[in-house]
Amino acid sequence: MQVCNNPFHPCFCNSLVKEEACMTNFIPIFPLSIIVFPGENLNLHIFEPRYKQLITECFEQKKPFGIPAVVNKELKDLGTLVEIKEIKKVYEDGKMDITSSGVKVFRMLELIKEVPDKLYSGAIVTYPDDADDGNRLLMQKVVQGIKALHKLIQVSKDFKKPEEELKAFDVAHHMGLNMEEEYELLGLFREAQREEYLKRHLNKVLPLLAEMDNLKEKVKLNGHFRNLEGFSFDL
Repeated sequence: MQVCNNPFHPCFCNSLVKEEACMTNFIPIFPLSIIVFPGENLNLHIFEPRYKQLITECFEQKKPFGIPAVVNKELKDLGTLVEIKEIKKVYEDGKMDITSSGVKVFRMLELIKEVPDKLYSGAIVTYPDDADDGNRLLMQKVVQGIKALHKLIQVSKDFKKPEEELKAFDVAHHMGLNMEEEYELLGLFREAQREEYLKRHLNKVLPLLAEMDNLKEKVKLNGHFRNLEGFSFDL
């Protein structure tokens, strides 16, 4: 047993803890009802006093913070560590516009609701190992499937990366996953698993959307003059 002397572990101050506990990571947290993926650029408008304090301190100390996912009003164990890239604007009342970037996925071991002398909360987290074992051919098929999806729903998206560099997290927000599905994807720690997950989603939704598109065309034809060939009985 030992006393944690890490000043960034305020939850442990003046208390005896196991040595392995001191080796875990304390991070300030900013729970949000969004899924942030590693590598994703995220713009945030900061207006609550506790998060204005969090952002100001993390930016000055060059420290990241965590965004644990809130799904269906439930705080989840998984989230993404985020780095502040720039404070774009500070308003007269202290509100801020910031740009940030997702770094890696964390798992919360313990929620620290009250951090001494802070308005914000924190958490003790670990960072699961992630295997970069993706299949380039499969990922190319996923990208083609997403393009087919976008064509059906008549939208245009810019992945902001060359196609040959795209990975599952780069495209996940572009394919109509709901929040529960995005959270499931966040919890897959192999690129191959993530690619397979996206492929299965596309295999499920593309036929449905194609059928809806056919239905829409049939509805458009109703009431219009059509040039139809009659059925022949000469068999």
